[in-house]
Amino acid sequence: MRLRNVKGASEKIDASKYVIKDYENYRGNYKSVFNNDNKICIEIGMGKGDFIKGMAMKYPDVNFIGIEKYDSVMVRAVEKLENTDIPNLRLIKMDAESIGNVFDKEIDTIYLNFSDPWPKDRHEKRRLTSSNFLKKYDNLFVGTKHIVFKTDNRKLFEYSVRSFTSYGYSINNISLDLHKDVLINVETEYEKKFSALGYPIYMVDVTKD
Repeated sequence: MRLRNVKGASEKIDASKYVIKDYENYRGNYKSVFNNDNKICIEIGMGKGDFIKGMAMKYPDVNFIGIEKYDSVMVRAVEKLENTDIPNLRLIKMDAESIGNVFDKEIDTIYLNFSDPWPKDRHEKRRLTSSNFLKKYDNLFVGTKHIVFKTDNRKLFEYSVRSFTSYGYSINNISLDLHKDVLINVETEYEKKFSALGYPIYMVDVTKD
């Protein structure tokens, strides 16, 4: 993925009240970030932030944390949050590879939206729905493991369903065309783009005890 550098991106990110800078220091105690005992949900690879912002506004009694690796992408989310007050929303700039060092038995749901498909076989371990990452997620959850995954990529979707079920997850809900199924849904920026072009959006909701 080629990304354009955005001038001043890192400075804008560091200055945002939504961004947690010393995020590893809160491991196991993220409730203190929000000063409440509400459940915490994370989106790994939040992109420009439409989904995580929309979810936080729709569900004010749930805490949301958006995670993004790239400055040039995350800064767009930060810009959208300027002059807003959404107390149940925070952002972390980090690589998902290190997710196990950040949370410990405190996450209710992981959202994976339009993740990089990494189509080459040799890159399978980089896919956020691979067993490599599912193992990383195991110790993040406070109780029942819960993942909601959306994509426009049919091959990645099929791979992910196989990966989830092989790892012991059960399917609660699945859609081969999310918008036609009229399920409750908050859209990402990619989702708006692809659905407007007529592409089906695939979704699967899975849990594991």
